[in-house]
Parts: sequence; C-alpha cells; structure tokens
Amino acid sequence: MASVAAMRLLVLGGTRFVGRHVAEAALAAGWELTLFNRGESDPAAFPEAERLTGDRDGGLDALKGGEWDAVVDTSGYVPRIVRQSAEALSGRCDRYLFISSAGVYADKSQPGLAEDAPLVDLDDPYSEDVAEHYDGLKALCEDVVKDTFNERATIIRPGLIVGPHDATNRFTYWVTRIARGGDVLAPEPRDQPVQVIDARDLAAFALHLAAESTSGTFNAVGDIGTMESTLTTIIDATESSATLHWLPEAKLLSARLEPWRDVPLWLAPASDRSYAGFLAMSNARAKAVGLQLRPLESTVREILDWARTTAQPPAALDPAVEQRLLGGG
Repeated sequence: MASVAAMRLLVLGGTRFVGRHVAEAALAAGWELTLFNRGESDPAAFPEAERLTGDRDGGLDALKGGEWDAVVDTSGYVPRIVRQSAEALSGRCDRYLFISSAGVYADKSQPGLAEDAPLVDLDDPYSEDVAEHYDGLKALCEDVVKDTFNERATIIRPGLIVGPHDATNRFTYWVTRIARGGDVLAPEPRDQPVQVIDARDLAAFALHLAAESTSGTFNAVGDIGTMESTLTTIIDATESSATLHWLPEAKLLSARLEPWRDVPLWLAPASDRSYAGFLAMSNARAKAVGLQLRPLESTVREILDWARTTAQPPAALDPAVEQRLLGGG
C-alpha cells in the first residue's frame, strides 16, 4: 500500500454531493485522484484530477488500464451494475469502499441500531426498481462488494447526509426557512430524535478508512439530537428572529402532510413506529475507528452561505399551507 500522501484514489461518480466532497477532500490531501463518470454532471469540475468517461452499466473500458490504492463507490444502487465495477477492479485496486445507506436495516423502529442488526431481505433479489426497493438493493450491493473484495471491502452506511451541494430539501429547507425569520411551523414531538452527518465529515471518514486500509462495516451517522435542539441550533447559527410554533402530530397528519416529504426530518413517530429509530442509530463503531464530526452550527452556517448563491428546490412545506396551519390564512 502506498503512503497516505501518495494514495491513488478512484471515485465512481465524483461531481455530485457526496462524491464531490470526497474528490475535494482527496485533492486537499494531495492524493492522486481519478474520477470515472459519464461526464454529464459538471464536467469541468476538478481539472487537476484525471477524468475517465464511461458508463457503469457495460461501459467500463476506460477503467481497464489503471491501478489504484482505493476506490470509493458513491453511485452504486443496483447489484448487477455494482458487480461489473467490483469485478473489473478486483485485481487492480487494493480496497473498495462502498457508500451504502443506513436504510438497509430491516427494523428501523427502534433507536440504537448497530452494524450487526438484520438487513432488508428483498422478495425479488433480481429487481432493479431503485425507487421501490432502495434499501434492499443497497443491502444486496453490499453483498456483491464483500463477495468480490472479501477482507478488502469496506462498507459505509450513512444516515441523513447534509451540507453544501445537497440537491434535496431534506435539511436545507429548515436552514433557509428559519433564516428567513417569522413564524415557523415546527412538528411535534419536540423530542423526536434527529441525526445528521455533514457530507464533508462523511468524505473525510471514507478517506481515513482508505488510508488506514480499514475493513468492516460502519454506520457513518452523526450524534443524536432532538427536533427541538436541532431547530433551536439552526435559529442560533443563522442569528434568526424566527419563532417556532409547535403543532401536534395529529394536526399535521389531519392536514394530510406526509412525514419526511412535506415536513423534512419529521417521522411522525407516535403514529407510525416503522422509522422511529432511523435518525437515532449508533455511531460508536465508526467513532472508534476515527469518525470525527464538526459542530452542527458550523454545518448550518455553511449550508446557508451555499444556499444563498444557488437556486434551491421548491420549499418542502408550501408556504401557503404553513400560513394556514399557523392560523394566518
């Protein structure tokens, strides 16, 4: 294995969100970076990196000539396709780090899930319907990587990833909405667990595992807070004058608001326990091997700085609906 300063890293992806932060961290560390992707998303990013253009599904010819100390797979969702890249690289890459998902656990109803908990078992292991079977397909992708690389496989299971370049409104909504000030709808229960990880901390952890040649499976998740502590931290970090108005879960459900989609972070845990532990998983094993987490306040401020310079998706919670539920319309 090469020294840390001379690590040769291949990123499958590398221009969107997590992959982008992995690429930035690798270059900042002085690593030799190669990006393999279709060249469709921000093709001008990272001009100092080697760019290989191809398609993960049957278009891997560009990978035939290279050798790397590690590969970080940020874009694997279908086992058949992940197998193509894993087998193509098995003899020319020392370690395969697969970015999976904390959603792979079969029972997400209880807090404290650790890496040895049972995983989702798909009834149809040949399905490639990612929208319908995301969690189960990620679990099968893990199996492919472990079967191919054995002790040279590293599985990383992030939970809710946040930070600059997040194209969703899963967390950015709260930062921009609270920063705007005024009366803000907040979902009860106030003590619902909330757990996020900054994409840059995830990237740094992946590179640390690569540099240390660490095998195993790790929940790359943040420390556990509550809905109240999270929203209050956002108020403080953005120096906002916003006022939180806590509405009961039953009222939100009667308004036909969907947890997670319409009201980000909210899991409606009192009425549906199936995901009650999803934002409260154990990160003890990851911390034991080097996971480091920045303060949430820092993440919030940097998300806001980025969001102010980038067009954002429509608000997760329609402002008119928020106003109506708060009694203003």
